[in-house]
Amino acid sequence: MSIEDDYVPVSGNRILVTGGAGFIGSNIVDALVPDNDVRVLDDLSGGSRSNVPDEATFFEGDIRNDDDLERATDGVDIVFHQAALVDVDESMRRPEPTHDINLNGTVKVLEHARRESARVVFASSAAVYGHPASVPIAEDSSTDPLSPYGLSKLAAEQYVRLYGELYDLSTVSLRYFNVYGPGQLGGDYSAVISTFVEQAMNGAPITVEGDGAQTRDFVHIDDIVRANVLAAGSEASGVFNVGTGESVSILELAEIVRDAADSESEIVHTDARSGDIDRSRADISALESQLGYEPTVPLANGLERVVDSRSETPLPEDR
Repeated sequence: MSIEDDYVPVSGNRILVTGGAGFIGSNIVDALVPDNDVRVLDDLSGGSRSNVPDEATFFEGDIRNDDDLERATDGVDIVFHQAALVDVDESMRRPEPTHDINLNGTVKVLEHARRESARVVFASSAAVYGHPASVPIAEDSSTDPLSPYGLSKLAAEQYVRLYGELYDLSTVSLRYFNVYGPGQLGGDYSAVISTFVEQAMNGAPITVEGDGAQTRDFVHIDDIVRANVLAAGSEASGVFNVGTGESVSILELAEIVRDAADSESEIVHTDARSGDIDRSRADISALESQLGYEPTVPLANGLERVVDSRSETPLPEDR
């Protein structure tokens, strides 16, 4: 993908993207390699080496390993910390690995960034909010995570903040809402879109959990990349929501996907998921006013691009 010059205030830097072989990380790498010396650190547990462009320097390694981090962070100016275990259901089944990678790994990244005086852009999640009292959800809304994944991101945010305050490290955290886009795998951030697209393109029933009235703020990967680049090129600190400021019901989403895929799939309802959040929509006014961010990809257009990409390049079951 490409990003217009107006959205790229970052050039001439040595940059590390942890998790840079994954869905979000690799898109950030693609945007930055034309004008920067970009490195990727990834253990390939959830990403693919083929996602990393030849122009980037690739290190296969673990963010919890000091030797791996020392090699990857040597002389860097900016760290985009994307590496994480992001599967919420898996975090419920096995919380310890999520804690270890998402929290302990983040502390390791911060410590090595501190040695290099590198700016850190941390990938957090709207999962920190839990059930919101109202929508849209602002950054100062109450945080009450419903999963070990959400809790790990909230705790990691606090370490990011504290490193900034204690050690004068330049840091900022971005709370992603429901990210989607071409190349996304089923276990990624907005698995419902991957599932619906797969079902619609195969002519299978599109399965909606519950009545489908629950709402989400789906944000295209291009806009996530823009937010990251804008954050890296600024001196802003604290936390920022990254979404569109708009929401759609899951039932409406199923209908939009069906139309985008020109499918005749039937929409069927299954049992509601226990503990599912009813409403989610980002208040993005802080990101707009402080960083000049604006969402650029309408949902219908973004879903058409996902369908087109899926038609051209079927996703592997495993990679």
